[in-house]
Amino acid sequence: MGTGQVDRRSTDDPAAAAPIRYNRTTSSDEGDVCMIVDENDPLEGKMFQVIDKDGTLVGDDPDLPEDLLRDMYRWMVLTRMADEKAVKLQRQGRMGTYAPSKGQEAAQVGSALAMEEDDWLFPAFRELGAYMIRGFALEYDLMYFMGDPRGNQVPEDALSMPIYVPVGTQIPQAVGFAHAMRYHDVPDVVLAYIGDGGTSAGDFHEGMNMAGILSAPVVVVVNNNQWAISVPRSKQTASRTIAQKAVAYGLPGVQVDGNDVLAMYLATKEAIDRARAGDGPTLIEAVTYRLLMHTTADDPTRYRTEEEQADWEDRDPLKRFRAYLEGRGIWTGEWQDTLEREAKATIDAAIERAETLSELSPEVLFEHMFEEMPDNLLEQLEYLEESLANKEVEEDADQIQGGFP
Repeated sequence: MGTGQVDRRSTDDPAAAAPIRYNRTTSSDEGDVCMIVDENDPLEGKMFQVIDKDGTLVGDDPDLPEDLLRDMYRWMVLTRMADEKAVKLQRQGRMGTYAPSKGQEAAQVGSALAMEEDDWLFPAFRELGAYMIRGFALEYDLMYFMGDPRGNQVPEDALSMPIYVPVGTQIPQAVGFAHAMRYHDVPDVVLAYIGDGGTSAGDFHEGMNMAGILSAPVVVVVNNNQWAISVPRSKQTASRTIAQKAVAYGLPGVQVDGNDVLAMYLATKEAIDRARAGDGPTLIEAVTYRLLMHTTADDPTRYRTEEEQADWEDRDPLKRFRAYLEGRGIWTGEWQDTLEREAKATIDAAIERAETLSELSPEVLFEHMFEEMPDNLLEQLEYLEESLANKEVEEDADQIQGGFP
């Protein structure tokens, strides 16, 4: 490369990047355990990884508790099976447009399980695993994509915001929420998700900039699944990595193999612990791949090759973690059968609940927005009720303030 040229080659490929291996070494100067973010320089395109695509350790075993490892795999199996079932429901006409998350289970489950009980989640719209872990039963996700607004009503025991479809809007809100918690001496942390395409939105840059300025206790996970609908990662940014964008915001950034659930857990936990200790935000780039379409209205075969698909299927997060667990003597075929049987029961029950809810009255359109309904909405509600009672719609409806219906 000539003098003055910048190497902009992406390191989104875990096979091509130089992985930062998990080694429980200590600093000779201070005697402290080396931090993942300290060992990673996003400008050099290094990637943190614990197990490779075959489930083989690339460094020391983090030796996480067996019950945590089992939880990780159980949630990943449930997420994969629920996701595949949701696509079938959409194809059967029982659900609207759906955004599959197949292939991204490790990025979701590993990061969400690193959260403490009172931490808050700000999702995008492809975080089914994290959504369930943080207190939204599966039927909420199904109801949402079935068009039932009750799917977006946060359960009382769930510390999570509802699904965000407008791209990027969750980031400045997550930062503001985190700053408010710190302002009121609440010792909790916010975890927010966004896709690689979302990093091109102004909301992302504005939110990350304020996160750095305010030293907000927020961790932002970018699920870099290589494609923003049909736009490849290479056309989103000239940066070699998304993680290196953190440098400009004045905060740590780390690129992680997003198909490695152990790496995602460790990197996110470290970032959350830093935020809780008052050391500010972290940007995590989870390098992963969506194995299905952007949404069920999309056809990825029009812009992706079979070779690319096959290459990433070989790095399936469930397959590699299963191999690791089997090597630890944890995974067995009998346990797999039990997990799948339990997941199927959970999914079937969730579908039953979602499809047998009582019908909503049209008046619900006016609820859940204002504590006291303003006059223009009261006028529209009155018009709706009269129209329903008379089973007719007046021709001058567009004259009503607000333009209802």
